Amino acid sequence: MHDLFAGAPGERLSLGEYWADFEQRFWAITAPGFWKLERQQTFKEPGDDGWQAFAAGRWTESLGILDGRRAEFADYYRGIAERGFHTRRVRVVEKPFTPYLQWELHVLRLRHEYGGLTRVVGPDRVSGYEASGPLPEIYTLGSDVMYEAIYDDDGVLTAAQRWLDRDLVVRCQRFVADLYRDGEPLDEFFDREVASLEPPGGQ
Repeated sequence: MHDLFAGAPGERLSLGEYWADFEQRFWAITAPGFWKLERQQTFKEPGDDGWQAFAAGRWTESLGILDGRRAEFADYYRGIAERGFHTRRVRVVEKPFTPYLQWELHVLRLRHEYGGLTRVVGPDRVSGYEASGPLPEIYTLGSDVMYEAIYDDDGVLTAAQRWLDRDLVVRCQRFVADLYRDGEPLDEFFDREVASLEPPGGQ
């Protein structure tokens, strides 16, 4: 239990329960919108065609698949804007980049372009909060609900914890928002640190 949660255990949801709950709640978000913190440096996304190509070493193909999703991203973030909320993400980035992170930064650049704004912080910005372990992967939907994504040892999403305590949700949302305020916009970071990199050597 990370001390960010002040000892509150949350409710564990199976993957199926989580996806159904998240989908219903996401499109009903009100202020202050959707806020997400990503801390881990490697994940596996076996259900994503772009990730599958990347994991198989087909870097150019994987980026082509991402580029082919532009219309999907445009529609998604247009729908969010029409419902009157926004999404904001903080991505903790360590160097040297893991192969996965190099790939994911391309995904986040596209999201950023269409309205899913991301800011980058280094591990030094969060180290003071990690005495009990790395920060969790959390995201808040309005002021009503917060989830923690639960991954197995391979980095595959397997379940989620859910909190409905408004005070806790608001406190964690403000924590993520403070990190976001101090971060560097993803497009600026990408142009300087990522755009010119050679394809990663492997997953």
